[in-house]
Amino acid sequence: MNLTSLSASSASSHPLAPYGWDEDWEAEFANFAEQSLLPGRVVRVDRGQCDIVTADGVVRADTAFVTPHDPMRVVCTGDWVAVEPAGNPRYVRAYLPRRTAFVRSTSSKRSEGQILAANVDHAIVAVSLAVELDLGRIERFLALAWESGAQPVVVLTKADLVPDAVTLAYLVQDVETTAPGVPVLTVSATHGEGLDTLGAIVGGGTSVLLGQSGAGKSTLANALLGEVVMVVQAARDVDGKGRHTTTTRNLLALPGGGVLIDTPGLRGVGLWDAEAGVGQVFSEIEELAQRCRFHDCAHESEPGCAVLAAIDTGALPLRRLESYRKLMRENQWIVAKTDARMRAEIRKDWKRKGAEGRAAMEAKRRGWR
Repeated sequence: MNLTSLSASSASSHPLAPYGWDEDWEAEFANFAEQSLLPGRVVRVDRGQCDIVTADGVVRADTAFVTPHDPMRVVCTGDWVAVEPAGNPRYVRAYLPRRTAFVRSTSSKRSEGQILAANVDHAIVAVSLAVELDLGRIERFLALAWESGAQPVVVLTKADLVPDAVTLAYLVQDVETTAPGVPVLTVSATHGEGLDTLGAIVGGGTSVLLGQSGAGKSTLANALLGEVVMVVQAARDVDGKGRHTTTTRNLLALPGGGVLIDTPGLRGVGLWDAEAGVGQVFSEIEELAQRCRFHDCAHESEPGCAVLAAIDTGALPLRRLESYRKLMRENQWIVAKTDARMRAEIRKDWKRKGAEGRAAMEAKRRGWR
């Protein structure tokens, strides 16, 4: 048996293997092991304290030594950390480099990102079928999911509330058009429908549950766990929204394998430097743009625009283009808050469009005379 297979065997038999520990994490942790620090995975963070699952069980630790001014570098649920073996209180001394990170912009006026979960393999976007679909919000979630480096999956919950199979098929088709390249599953946690398929997906790696309050995330988490771990509250009949059942992000090992991070319902889903993610969500527009006459085509009124041609023929829904424009503008604005050169480019573009508009109006006035 060579050293590589020995390392793999050691990692697979490690007490933290059910939480995602593997030979790569073991190699990353080698320097900290020499300092007699313990590896652990953050299962919950609360006001400078965090719960960490280690080989010795769950311990409480302080994050004072790894709390920088940059909110993007604070410890979050899903992180692998190096924690002191003893002490009162114990302290987290470092966290390992993240493989992926799900980030959104904060609702504050400051331009800051907020990490919701780290080291995630699948981003499960839960969408309730008990209310009218908000396709734009689904696109927003998917843009952040693609940008994180995780594989998005859309789960349409409460499928048992849809009156008939034909209606359900139309709803699924609408979401599939909105989510190219993304698995779309229908699930009824109440009746157990679709859970086997979802369980097979989340059984390989770490998954984060995302969605608005009332989307059925906690019910879904309980169904996957096979027991009532997350408290469930009823959604309002008027709009399908519920109070925040989950108030913190919690990491849980699934009995069939895999790890699940349940998150509070998200009211605001602001983009955070997610241009690549937006491009992935609207991949058909990006592909059409390659055939435009001008490489910098804005898809507004330019001659030879393949995107507008697709709108005219009905091959591309106008709603998709409008949503693409909206998310691209929002993302540019977020980036511009911290990028002076980007701000200058946006101002230049505004001036150019303003000059073009004034020239067009002047040409019209001359034609009226």
